[in-house]
Amino acid sequence: MDRLRNIHPGEILQEEFLEAFDITAYRLAKEIKIPQTRISQILQGRRRITADTALRLSEFFGNSAQFWLGLQDDYDLEEERSKIGDELSGIQRLKVS
Repeated sequence: MDRLRNIHPGEILQEEFLEAFDITAYRLAKEIKIPQTRISQILQGRRRITADTALRLSEFFGNSAQFWLGLQDDYDLEEERSKIGDELSGIQRLKVS
């Protein structure tokens, strides 16, 4: 079975928030008081969403910081699993009696 592509949180920010609400990256950066380069790098998948950015995005969009950090955590875990999956499969689970 083919694996689905791992989607970076920046892609979700772009499609589900900026495009959906017709907001530019420039406006978002100004509204949440961060450099535009930070937003651009997130949108390009070259930068993580940090706790600081998550708090700012949640204030602006009216959702939770946990939403943004959860997207980032899910992305990071899947990226790491793809790198070390073979090694993980060789780890024996603890058997408790």
